[in-house]
Amino acid sequence: MLDSTQALIAAAAMAGTVLFCRALPFLFFSGKKPPKALSFLETSTPAIAMAVLVVASYGSLSWGSGPEPWFQVGAGFAVAILHLWKRNALVSILGGTGLYMLLLAFQG
Repeated sequence: MLDSTQALIAAAAMAGTVLFCRALPFLFFSGKKPPKALSFLETSTPAIAMAVLVVASYGSLSWGSGPEPWFQVGAGFAVAILHLWKRNALVSILGGTGLYMLLLAFQG
């Protein structure tokens, strides 16, 4: 466990790294058009990240352990449907999480 000084140093290092990473494109591409490869990554990274999260989430389901895997799949479908309907990430994530928690709470 970190003491207070170590935690503050770690938090400052992480904040500095994030700030540097966020400022880096502006430093390199100020006044210039970014390369096409960077534009492609900018548009495709969110979808790739979501696909990786879905595969990681559903890859570890154990189908013989009761109804919980079905709850997870149902909540995933709820997230997808809510997002297609409302186009709001917060609503879809909260809706899917809420459904999953309700299914777990009322499990027989």
